Amino acid sequence: MTRVTVLGIETSCDETAAAILRLEDGKTTILSEIVRSQIEEHAPYGGVVPEIAARAHADVADKVVAAAIRDSGLSLQAIDGIAATSGPGLIGGVMVGMMTGKAIALATGKPFIPVNHLEGHALSPRLASDCPFPYLLLLVSGGHCQFIEVKGLGDYTRLGTTIDDAAGEAFDKLAKLLGLGFPGGPAVERTAMGGNPGRYKLPRPLLDRAGLDMSFAGLKTAAARIIEAGSLDEQDKADLCASYQAAIADCLSARAGRALDGFRGGKDGKRLVVAGGVAANTAIRQALEAVAEANGAVLIAPPLKHCTDNAAMIALAGAERLVEGSVPSEAMTFSSRPRWPLDEQSAATNPVYGGGKRGAKA
Repeated sequence: MTRVTVLGIETSCDETAAAILRLEDGKTTILSEIVRSQIEEHAPYGGVVPEIAARAHADVADKVVAAAIRDSGLSLQAIDGIAATSGPGLIGGVMVGMMTGKAIALATGKPFIPVNHLEGHALSPRLASDCPFPYLLLLVSGGHCQFIEVKGLGDYTRLGTTIDDAAGEAFDKLAKLLGLGFPGGPAVERTAMGGNPGRYKLPRPLLDRAGLDMSFAGLKTAAARIIEAGSLDEQDKADLCASYQAAIADCLSARAGRALDGFRGGKDGKRLVVAGGVAANTAIRQALEAVAEANGAVLIAPPLKHCTDNAAMIALAGAERLVEGSVPSEAMTFSSRPRWPLDEQSAATNPVYGGGKRGAKA
């Protein structure tokens, strides 16, 4: 019997989170989970302000971790390892969480596990579902939009990615242009519920091209021009949100269908996994459910609270690496990374965009 208990810490963007998770013979149990949101701090700006985020994390990280430990009913000595997001993300926030984790590991003599935030999302469906490797992953969030073949822990192959903006970023941009509030994605979805998705003819970029790459910059521009053309009443806004949401769902589902067509799957069939904050969008889930069924695949998504950034997925990634013995020997000297692709080889040899001192983004 293999049983490990791990404290996970997540501070990559605008939520300070800590969780304690037990992994026992492949089954997960979340013993505690605390999330401190920064929505109120960033709402006046219509988006996340990195400096404000970093300061907010520094103010509450120790308290959030202490609350998670208290709620678990365990002592620190009963925990087998400390995992913390070490990239990618807003570097100030990443550093707060990582240094908090390292300090606890140093004080207790427990191993520290630096976790790729994207790997946390990639493994998040395994928090609540039977989701063995391999599977096809659509990672769709505010900063990333990629199709990845997940062959095993640490074994990822990028199949396609956005060549400009992520889907979540596109949702946030529309919300800001329409003054819908922050966070943008849920605001657009709420507004779209009263709208006509066929009202506005918006582009579906790259769908006439081969491959699995995506683009959302043109969609953002098209919506911006509609908004600039004249004053929109509440029904116009609802129709635009519904049309915009439908365009994104069409782009993602069309590419998912093509990805599934070329994916062999495992011996027990094909699994399409969707993870990341945008995976919480109901219309997108329904579109992916339909395309998975049409391609003989099963759609697996984490519970809604584990689609967005959370510490349980970080604890799970740390626990799986602890069980496999794949914790880097230099973990305590590991540096935070603003960019950290899951498929580092593809990012290095065939970057879609980005580079410089921070490294390739995709």
